[in-house]
Amino acid sequence: MLAFVFPGQGSQRPGMGQALYSEFEAARKVWERADSLLGFPLSDLAFNGPEEDLKATRNAQLALYVSEVAALRCLLEAGVRPGICAGHSIGEYAALVATGAMDWEEGLGLVRVRAAAMDRAAQERPGAMAAIIGLPPEQVAACVEAASGAGIVCVANYNSAEQVVISGEKEAVDAACAAASEAGAKRVVPLAVSGAFHSPLMAGAAEELGQALAGARLAVPQVPVIMNVTARPAGGPEEIRRLLKEQVVGQVRWHECAQAILDAGPQAVIEAGTGKVLSGLMRRMPGAPQVVAVEEPGDVRAAAAEFGGGEA
Repeated sequence: MLAFVFPGQGSQRPGMGQALYSEFEAARKVWERADSLLGFPLSDLAFNGPEEDLKATRNAQLALYVSEVAALRCLLEAGVRPGICAGHSIGEYAALVATGAMDWEEGLGLVRVRAAAMDRAAQERPGAMAAIIGLPPEQVAACVEAASGAGIVCVANYNSAEQVVISGEKEAVDAACAAASEAGAKRVVPLAVSGAFHSPLMAGAAEELGQALAGARLAVPQVPVIMNVTARPAGGPEEIRRLLKEQVVGQVRWHECAQAILDAGPQAVIEAGTGKVLSGLMRRMPGAPQVVAVEEPGDVRAAAAEFGGGEA
């Protein structure tokens, strides 16, 4: 049994997905169909930049989602199939596609709404995010609580036992960062993001996405998909709708999601899409199996030879 994981915002970079597009018809079809449905050349932006435009939330989320679906299609055509899935933030949409809970074109429309809504929310209610490294999660939570008098601040992502991301209004985030430094954090790293994602400042975006989700065609996942908000497998469509909406303002409990995947006992974990952030986090977990990232043609061929039909 294989686990598939899909990365989140921050993994985008010019050139993403281009190698798979050049070599595999499965990837090419996904990018070309996305360009057609969106009405603008997302592929050109993803492949060539400029980087400043690509990292804008309204574009980055779309590019990541399409690159992940393209990589997924390449793996599936090579006979490499998941037995359990999860995705980090925007990566959750590709994970739902991988489990059969969501048609990828339906997902593209939802991601477009999500990306645009979060982009607007970031402009209307500016905020900040920061990674706290080397401080136990419970101590980070205490620092956040201590800084709450300065404004809205919360834990956004539990990425690992050593890395927690906080989000909120800038003054409050700065206060929590100062408290974390005093508490002995190894590093405090402000993130180059356009808004306070996974915080109450995204409430307007969550409501807008919720309206789109209400009419979305979803299905019961064919294999387990571990959801960010609960760190547990999703049930049916109504639960998926609720959790995708909550995820915009709620915590990404990635460390618990990753542990749930390891507890399922996969032969290997495959990160599909762009970058190796989740691969790196997974490898550092006790008891991690083989972990591979698939973003280049050689990666697909290697996965096919080891886990699939032997050809790609």
